[in-house]
Amino acid sequence: MKTLPATSLWRVQRFRTFWSAQTVSEFGDRITELALPLIAVTLLDASPSQVGFLTAAVWLPNIASLFIGTWVDHRRDKRPLMIAADLARTVLLLTLPVAYWLDLLGLGHLYVIAILAGTAHVVFNTAYASFFVRLVDRDQYLEANSKLSATRSISFMGGPAVGGLLVQWLTAPVAIVVDALTFVFSAVQISRLKVEPGASEESSEPLLRRAGAGMRYVLKHPYLSRSLGCATTVNFFNLMSIALLVLFASRNLDLSAGVIGVAFGVGATGGLLGAVTASPLSKRFGAGPVIAVGAVVFPGSIAIAALAGGPTWTKAVALAVAEFVGAFAVMCFDVPLNSLQAAVVHDHMRSRVAGAFSSINYGIRPLGAVVGGFLGTWIGVRETLLVSAAGGLLAVLWLIGSPIIRTRSLDALEPPSL
Repeated sequence: MKTLPATSLWRVQRFRTFWSAQTVSEFGDRITELALPLIAVTLLDASPSQVGFLTAAVWLPNIASLFIGTWVDHRRDKRPLMIAADLARTVLLLTLPVAYWLDLLGLGHLYVIAILAGTAHVVFNTAYASFFVRLVDRDQYLEANSKLSATRSISFMGGPAVGGLLVQWLTAPVAIVVDALTFVFSAVQISRLKVEPGASEESSEPLLRRAGAGMRYVLKHPYLSRSLGCATTVNFFNLMSIALLVLFASRNLDLSAGVIGVAFGVGATGGLLGAVTASPLSKRFGAGPVIAVGAVVFPGSIAIAALAGGPTWTKAVALAVAEFVGAFAVMCFDVPLNSLQAAVVHDHMRSRVAGAFSSINYGIRPLGAVVGGFLGTWIGVRETLLVSAAGGLLAVLWLIGSPIIRTRSLDALEPPSL
């Protein structure tokens, strides 16, 4: 299936094609991530709890990831599903500017689009879990994840800045048109890829039984179970702050959309630095220790923004520094952890495992967003960000005594017997 030698992936055309698709769609995502809450806050006068519900709606479909992933496992060729998911998100996002121009835009519409687009995102991600291991060789997992994460980090650098300016110049609903078009480009590029499909799961068992087997596989797996607990804890507390960060920057810090976008963009350079150094750091100090450090620094970094004060420039700098530290740390957490997971999962279980993992790991995010929204209304937005920073530190406890923290290299890792 794969005959290319283990050289730089920049020399592999199919990887470059997929990378270009991800690059463009990631930049579009950054625009929507800024524009969607700004629509709620500036055009619809949403409260902290309503902004929390909107963030929760984006992640709510992940609760069904286990069943979606189980269904995806029965499809031999995952590529058409990824293309369909991209095109579905294009159509859904374009309804927002149309509703705005017709003066029909409301919070209910935002919630519906967030849920449906989130569902398409789940389909894409569960299909991608199987697609990825056929796109690159096993000894290139770290390099591929590093390069794709670097691209994502670059999108966090330029995307928010461009998004903030587009929101100011064109209004938030119109700026979302740009994201819709990026999904068209992604669909076209993925359609051009020639990747041999893997074998579909051959089973006559009902979907619920197969889904249950996928969940049991994750919960009993010595690596997946601990990484799931760690990532879920990080995500719960992180979403408490993510749900309120744009609102906090806009209302509490009194920063404009342009300044917020630039601060996020400057801060995101930390993600690029983390993405390109996560692989060499993992090889130098061991994948497990790098994951553990990332699990501590990433959630704690939001406290820098929460404690911001003074003139506009100091508040903007604090926001950028918080983003920089957090972005660097999350790359050191994600790159080795994603590579470790790819190395220890049986091939025919990948979509189900991705679904089971996401059902809990991402499924907790709506709860974190809702709790963050309610806490923001009850005790204050700044105080909620500090609670998020402190609570996220608990995530590292899942790694203590686990085989993850003792992992130095991925070379010797193999999937356990079923």
